[in-house]
Amino acid sequence: MYKESRANWIEKSRAKRVEESRAGRTTKNRTGWFAKGKAAWLAAALLLMVAVVAGCSGGEGNNAQSTASDWSEGSAKREETSESSRSEATFDRAVEPYPGGGQQQQDQAAGQLTAGEWADTERWGEFLVRLNERDGAHGMQTWGITPLRRLAAVVTAAGEPVADAALVLRAGDEGETVWEGRTDNQGRAYVFAGIFEQQRGSNADAYTIEVRIGQDTVKRYANVALPAQEPLQIELDEAAVYPDRADIMLVVDTTGSMSDELDYLGAELTDVVQRAQERTGQELELRLSANFYRDEGDEYVVRSYPFTSKVSETVKQIREQRAEGGGDYPEAVDEALKDALHAHEWSEEARARLLFLVLDAPPHDDERTKQRIRELTSDAAALGVRIIPVASSGVDRETEYLMRFFAAATGGSYVFLTDHSGIGNSHLQPQVDQYEVRPLNDLLVELIVRYTERPQQG
Repeated sequence: MYKESRANWIEKSRAKRVEESRAGRTTKNRTGWFAKGKAAWLAAALLLMVAVVAGCSGGEGNNAQSTASDWSEGSAKREETSESSRSEATFDRAVEPYPGGGQQQQDQAAGQLTAGEWADTERWGEFLVRLNERDGAHGMQTWGITPLRRLAAVVTAAGEPVADAALVLRAGDEGETVWEGRTDNQGRAYVFAGIFEQQRGSNADAYTIEVRIGQDTVKRYANVALPAQEPLQIELDEAAVYPDRADIMLVVDTTGSMSDELDYLGAELTDVVQRAQERTGQELELRLSANFYRDEGDEYVVRSYPFTSKVSETVKQIREQRAEGGGDYPEAVDEALKDALHAHEWSEEARARLLFLVLDAPPHDDERTKQRIRELTSDAAALGVRIIPVASSGVDRETEYLMRFFAAATGGSYVFLTDHSGIGNSHLQPQVDQYEVRPLNDLLVELIVRYTERPQQG
C-alpha cells in the first residue's frame, strides 16, 4: 500500500513539474524519490567494461558482431604510459569499502534495472519515417535539428576498417566545411547537410568528401549528392595505424531527483572495480572521466574531473557527490556538454571516445541554449565523441528526440530505462519498434565492447 501510494505521488509530482515548467512557473526543489539506482548501475557497468573491453580487444576481436562489409544497412597530446604505470592503474587494489557500513540492501545488487537500446544510425529509413510523423516533426521543430540529409561512409584499407579517420563534408568544390565526423572502430562515419537552419554551406547543389588521416588528406570525392541512399565505400591506398586507446566519460545529472542514484554509486563501483581488476587486459588503454552537473543558481553548475587511468580515482570522485538543487524541470545540459567537450583533454588518437549522458530532464528551451546545443552536437561529431544518452524517468517525448538527435549525429546509440524492473518511477515508452529488454549493466558493457573491440581480421 505504501509503495503504491508513493508511486502515485511520484507520478503526480512529476507531471505537475513538467506542466509548470512549460508554463514558465518555478517549482519547488525536486525531492529525489525517482527511479532508484539508474545512474548507479550505469556507472557500475562503465567500470566493469574496463575488464571486458580490454579482454575482448586483447583477443584480436574474435567476438566482433559486424564488419564494414555487412554494415550497408544502415584535444590533447597523447600521454606515453609505461607498462608499470599502466599495471598500477588497472590493477590498483587500494579501493576502500563503501563507507555505508554493514551489509548492502538487497535491492542494491547490480543487474536489477532494465533497459533497451535503439541505434537509429543502423535503422535510418525507419528513423526518417518517425521524423515525418507528428512527434518526430515536433522534435525537429522544437530543437532546430533536422537530420534528414545524411551521407554514411565506410573507410577501409587493405580490406580492414580504418578507425578515427576524419570524414569532412565541404560545400561545392573546395568550399567551406559543412560537417565533420570521425570513423568508429568499424570504419563507419556520418556527415550531414542542412541539419541546422544556420549551418554553413547547407544549400550547396553538390558537395566534396575528404578523408583525412592526421593532417593529410588521403582521399577526395567530388560532385557528391546528399542525402545518399547507400554508404559510400572508401578504400585507402595505404594501411593506417589502428589506435589502442579509448576514452570513456560519464556525465551525470546530480540535481535533487537523482539523489538515490548517487547514494548507490559507491557500493556499485567498489564491487565493479574489484571484478574489473581480475579481468582487465593490457592491450587497450582505457581512460575514465566522471563529471556532474546541476543548474544555474545551485552550489555548482558543472563539477568535472580530468581523464585518469586509475579506476580508484573515479570511484572516489563519484563517492564524494551529493544530489541537491535543480528547482525547475530543465537543467544545465548545455553547460555540462560544453565542459565535457572543451574542458577535457580527449585523446588525439583513439579507437573510441564515448560520452554517456545520464539525465532525467532536458536543457532549457530558450533560443540561446538551443543554439549552443546545436553547436555542441557539431563539435562532438568533429571530435569523434559519440554521445550515448541514458534516458531515465522523467524524460518526455521532446527530450527523447533530442537525445536521439545527439546519438544519430555523433554515431552513438540511444539507451532508455524501462519499467520491467519494477524499480522507481514510470519510464517513457520510446517511439521505436521491437527491442530487447536487458539488464542495464549488461547492455552498457556490450555497447562499450561494441565500440572498442577490434574487428576480426579476415
